[in-house]
Amino acid sequence: MMFNHEMGFAGGFMWIFWLLLIVALVMIFKSLLGGGSGARPETPLEILKKRYARGEIDEDEFQRLRKEIEN
Repeated sequence: MMFNHEMGFAGGFMWIFWLLLIVALVMIFKSLLGGGSGARPETPLEILKKRYARGEIDEDEFQRLRKEIEN
């Protein structure tokens, strides 16, 4: 029995299309969920400023901790 291995251009490279489609979908979902690599961690000073803005610490403690961070 002979098999015809001529699938043509579309048939032979269809797996590339599906692979690219899956990669594109994964990247879209990652960007929508915020799991992208563009997010950077907050610095200690940024965290301290947010705590001060929320009222978790007073000005004296903010200044003391800021000096410790900067040293």
